[in-house]
Amino acid sequence: MKWIELTRQEQLEELTAMSKTQPVLIFKHSTRCIISKMALKNFESEFDLEGKIIPYFLDLIAHRALSNAIADDFNVQHQSPQLLVIKNAEVVYHESHEGIDASILKEYI
Repeated sequence: MKWIELTRQEQLEELTAMSKTQPVLIFKHSTRCIISKMALKNFESEFDLEGKIIPYFLDLIAHRALSNAIADDFNVQHQSPQLLVIKNAEVVYHESHEGIDASILKEYI
């Protein structure tokens, strides 16, 4: 899977603008959490929407302030792991922990 690493506040603004023409997903991942590692592995093995949704990956341990900005900007409670789908500059779907499922993304394409 070809992730775009989310590391800067400016990228958050860019992906929000991009979401007006193509859906964007953000996968917030904790590198210290086994549940997050399992959710990421399962998500990547099920993901089959290359080119239909723009995938961003956030290491929230390294970029906690950016993770907090996502929660604030999109009015969603911070979770880890967490998947957000952004379309037309709004979160249209978010899920966390064992509820993360790549197959649900087809509903938002």
